[in-house]
This record gives sequence, C-alpha cells and structure tokens, in this order.
Amino acid sequence: MKLFNLKSLVGVAALGLALIAGVSDVSAQGWRKNEQKHAIQQQRKIEKEQAKLEQQRLRLERQRLQQIAVHNRYRVYRNGSYYNTDNRGADLLRQAVNQGYRQGFEAGRNDRNRRVSLNWGGSNMYRTGTYGYQSYVDRSQYQYYFRQGFERGYQDGYNSRYQYGTNNGGTLNILSSILGSILNVQRY
Repeated sequence: MKLFNLKSLVGVAALGLALIAGVSDVSAQGWRKNEQKHAIQQQRKIEKEQAKLEQQRLRLERQRLQQIAVHNRYRVYRNGSYYNTDNRGADLLRQAVNQGYRQGFEAGRNDRNRRVSLNWGGSNMYRTGTYGYQSYVDRSQYQYYFRQGFERGYQDGYNSRYQYGTNNGGTLNILSSILGSILNVQRY
C-alpha cells in the first residue's frame, strides 16, 4: 500500500506541476497579448499626434505664404488707373524701362552718327516695344514702359549725354529717380 500511495503522490505532484506550468504559460501568453495591444494603442496615438502636428504645420505654412504674397503685391499707376501685379510683374516692368533705355540709347547714337534727324518714333524697336517681353505681364503695359525708357535713352544717345541714365562699365541703366517717376510702383 505504501508503494501505491507513493505512486499516487508522485502522480498528483506531477499533475500539479504540469498544471502550474500550464497556467504560468497561459499567463505569460496573456501578458504578451496585453503588451502587444498596449503597444499598438500607443503607436496609433503617436500617429494621430503626428498627423495633427503635420496639419498644423501645413496650416502655418499656408499662412506664411499668404503673408509673403500680401507683402509682394504692387500696384502701378498709369493713365488714371491702377494695374495690380506682384513682385515678379513689378520687376518685369522695371526691366522694360531699362531695356527700352538701353535700346533707345543705341538707336539714338546710331541716328546721330548717320546724321539722321532726332526721331525715336521712327525706330521699329520703339514701335513694337516688345524687346525682352515675357508674358507674365500684360503686353500693352510692357510696351508702354519699354517706350518710356526708349524715348529717354534715345535722347541721351542722340545728344551724347547721360541726363536720364548712367553708364557703369558699359552697362546702361536708367536713373532710379527717373525710373520711379516713369514706373509709379507702390507696394500694398
């Protein structure tokens, strides 16, 4: 009988150990599943925060670009009305006056050397008024400002003087004060 009790005791002990090991294995698996679930929730929370921050960054970037656009708005006064443009348009109109001055200066100097009477309107360059034109601004606006520069450059070239412009190392430019009076550009 003692042998039977010992066998029973060993069997019950082995069964108990197996149950304990199984329960702890089940507990470990449950703990890992909880940890994975918690990690997934944390990852989703981080992703939501990142998406929120990205939306905020994009909103701030749009606001910054709008502020830049507001500060780069110009209006040009001509013949009793305003012409609205941005920084690029204002630069192209300044370029039109300077290109006109340079081309006019050369045409005036050539006419003087050929002993032709002073007549900037007879120049094909003056009549077309599109030298250096880019379609970013209205063609008629560009032509008007090109011709304004051309007239002054022609007079300077024909009369061998620099009343309206300067010559810096061979580069002709209209005086900034003359440019300002021709091209009445105002930032708004």
